[in-house]
Amino acid sequence: MTLKIIIVDDHEVVRLGLRTLLDRHPGFTVIDEAETAKEAVKKSLLLQPDVVVMDIRLLGGSGIDACRKIVEQMPDIKVIMLTSYAEDDMLFDAIAAGACGYVLKQIGSDDLIQAVEAVGRGEALLDPALTQRVFARVREAARKEHAEAFVNLTNQELRVLAQVAEGKTNREIAEVLFLGEGTVRNYVSSILKKLDLTNRAEAAAYAVEHSLKEFL
Repeated sequence: MTLKIIIVDDHEVVRLGLRTLLDRHPGFTVIDEAETAKEAVKKSLLLQPDVVVMDIRLLGGSGIDACRKIVEQMPDIKVIMLTSYAEDDMLFDAIAAGACGYVLKQIGSDDLIQAVEAVGRGEALLDPALTQRVFARVREAARKEHAEAFVNLTNQELRVLAQVAEGKTNREIAEVLFLGEGTVRNYVSSILKKLDLTNRAEAAAYAVEHSLKEFL
């Protein structure tokens, strides 16, 4: 199977270089080029390529916006975003827009060919230089989400909740935290109310689900 490709870049020299490289591959056929975001969308919807190799910054609009419009109307078209800079916001915007690949322009010619092949097979691909940044962003987003889960609890309530999650009774918690048993009972009631939970089992599950131990 030959992959039909459209190249999108607002620099003619870049388009020429990409066409020369990709056309040499026996499994690729460059069927057209585009210079602007609007032209990219129009030609992609008209010609229905298998893969669009598109610069992230274009004249008259963003490659990310063009990607979103293409994928929304033709989900089978695979878009690889090319960029000169590893910008985290751009990376996540491109992924959200439906891009299947995101590679730096500094990529080697063999690596670019492999990227097009991979995306053509339906695989998602990131430049190796960006992979760790994606994982770091995902981990940070998860950490923030978990932190928000406990935002209404005081430090002492967090400590009590941690003990509840370990299955301890009010008396046992009181001994560990040097509190009165009645005080612990009040803390547990407050925790359940703030988290909109009905019992200790739900509170324990909530603490585990949102990784409470990370915040103690």
